[in-house]
Amino acid sequence: MQKRTKMKTSSRLLILLCLMFAGLMASTVLFAVTQDIDLLAMLTVQDVFVFILPALIAMAIFYRRPMQVMGMNRAPSWTSLGVIVLFCIVSLPAMNWLVDINESMKLPAWMSGIEHMMRAMEDDAADTTRQLLDIHSLGQFLYTLLVVGFMAGLSEEILFRGAMLRTMQDSRLGKHAVVWITAIIFSALHVQFYGFLPRMLLGVWLGYLLVWTGSLWVPIIAHTLNNSIVVFFSYLTNKGLVPEGFGDHLGLPVHGGFPWFAVISLIASIALVIWANNFYRKKGK
Repeated sequence: MQKRTKMKTSSRLLILLCLMFAGLMASTVLFAVTQDIDLLAMLTVQDVFVFILPALIAMAIFYRRPMQVMGMNRAPSWTSLGVIVLFCIVSLPAMNWLVDINESMKLPAWMSGIEHMMRAMEDDAADTTRQLLDIHSLGQFLYTLLVVGFMAGLSEEILFRGAMLRTMQDSRLGKHAVVWITAIIFSALHVQFYGFLPRMLLGVWLGYLLVWTGSLWVPIIAHTLNNSIVVFFSYLTNKGLVPEGFGDHLGLPVHGGFPWFAVISLIASIALVIWANNFYRKKGK
């Protein structure tokens, strides 16, 4: 990686954080002076000002060839696309199970105040999600797909994997530590504690996709596909084509039964990750 400046990784991350904060302030001011802006438009502005622009500016400061360092100049292979789609299908029941486990989390009685705050924040996030996914027309579906599916996946991957993970790779941390730390930050910054575990594991998967393939477009496509499936099922549910919660309940045990489907999904997902790791390691030799 060709650096522009000799700067510690911690300093680079601090600059990235400051740029994100500046973008947040700019978007807040824009919202304050703009009237009648809808929720999807607000999310798009935040994606650009808080995620995309800070990441691109920071990487342009840090590296001579930022697009190359981020992996945006490398197209995904057909094998990578196949792995993405297969993992998304295979892991769905297991991810639903992990979401259910995480949502059932209970804190000790002495932490009841913190738990109440976390629940309130989770309820607010759930309300926002319901508003976003209240889709009843084809036009609204395509608009939501563009913002929630594509823009969210693109912006978050540019920031977390393209900028943050790539910058941390210049430190003394190994690739595994970098992937997991980035995934933890990725999940924590969503400030949704009852979805922390599955979102962190998603971040781990996306991080390894970048490390294995060297192409940022691979995790971007995987992230976009993950988000788009949620939008798609919501649209089908609102149109009465599938039962409510169909995608979210797939793999969950019925009436306290053992989650066989989810366990099989988890085992298959782990096997696919191991295969992908071996495949890309051999390919890189």
